[in-house]
Amino acid sequence: MSEAFLSEPFRPDQAHPTQAHPDHIHELIGIGFGPSNLALAIALEERQSGLDAVFLEAKPRFAWHPGMLLKGTDMQVSFLKDLVSQRNPTSGFSFLSYLHDKGRLERFINRKTFFPSRVEFNDYLDWAAGRLGGICAYDQRVEAIEPVRAGAGVSHLRIHSRDGAGRATVRQARQIVLAPGGQPHWPELFAPHRSDARLSHSNDFTARVLPKLTPGERIAVIGGGQSACEIFATLAADPACPRVDLILRGPALKPADDSPFVNEIFEPAHTDLVHALPPEARAQHLREFAGTNYAVTDLDLLQHIYGLLYEQEVEGAARLRMMAETQPVGLQTVGQGAGLHLTLDAQGRRFGLDYDRIILCTGYRRELGQTLLSGLADWQTGAAPDRDYRLPMKPGFAPTVHVQGYSEPTHGLADTLLSVLALRSAEIAASVELARADRRIAAE
Repeated sequence: MSEAFLSEPFRPDQAHPTQAHPDHIHELIGIGFGPSNLALAIALEERQSGLDAVFLEAKPRFAWHPGMLLKGTDMQVSFLKDLVSQRNPTSGFSFLSYLHDKGRLERFINRKTFFPSRVEFNDYLDWAAGRLGGICAYDQRVEAIEPVRAGAGVSHLRIHSRDGAGRATVRQARQIVLAPGGQPHWPELFAPHRSDARLSHSNDFTARVLPKLTPGERIAVIGGGQSACEIFATLAADPACPRVDLILRGPALKPADDSPFVNEIFEPAHTDLVHALPPEARAQHLREFAGTNYAVTDLDLLQHIYGLLYEQEVEGAARLRMMAETQPVGLQTVGQGAGLHLTLDAQGRRFGLDYDRIILCTGYRRELGQTLLSGLADWQTGAAPDRDYRLPMKPGFAPTVHVQGYSEPTHGLADTLLSVLALRSAEIAASVELARADRRIAAE
């Protein structure tokens, strides 16, 4: 085993400073510190380029989808698609290095699986973030990105953030990488009720629902994908024994296609192929492979849910229901409950049901027009990100802007998934370093 695989953790005195100095201009500021920018931070560290980088994260500490860290849920991707292994198999930041450091390598091998639990993978990500020392400033919610004028152009950027106590901080950077993750999607019918305690999104499930369940509650889970099924199965096993309806538009729950040939769409060569396609062919490609990621569920979980419903039928009970081809069309929040108006099947027959809670498993939205880049709107060309995830900007705009997780229409379905973290981080790190070198040459 190589020395790199067994490398020692970084010491605090090796960490990058996170303090903000008003006159200092960082080479790079990463906005968001989830898996995407964490992988980038590691790639930059291992390239040993001495690049002055800092990352800003709104959460008080590292956490990856904490609202869906449910017991018994496993990852949907192999542990080999961790933060680094596809880029550098000998990295000390790999999942195998994590297992070795935690003293669980042999026991994990004995499990004979490629898929760790979601709780364990979150612990791995937190472990990797901790090894980087102070490269990330937590409790820093970025509120605005401001261009700094230099004559007729822009020389660099100001990044405005605020902590939980309301203290504002301004940092400066010549380059930014935007990776704040997707925003929970509240469909138009439910959006006006965000503050209603009876309604929640799946991203808040462990905080807003599980600790507050009371016996016999009536709960609607809306959605037909992995999150909806995981929440349905979790509620089915809860000691409070809630009555749960799983409401989905489609005629049936569908399995995710993770077969070997289909999985090749997550390889870098496939990203090259998709990016080179004309727009119409790209859109058709995304539709063709949507079953790998959207409104689908792991087959073993589908079998588990089918078994739950079957055993309930044997027992003559009716606590759990799956309501297919059903669409919410109205909502009333009067008194203690929430009245949901629904249409059933193609005939559009209407009926109403009352619930104590409604849980939206309606996914996330990632739209560049709704991000912090609105402050740079005057300088954006409107063109899609380049192959290296860099946004094309108008002449005179010197900073570079890279994005992570906002390029699915041009880079393929893997763009929002963990599958591409390691190799995408290498591409962006190389692009960031090239931009720095080009600027230095231009200044000579």
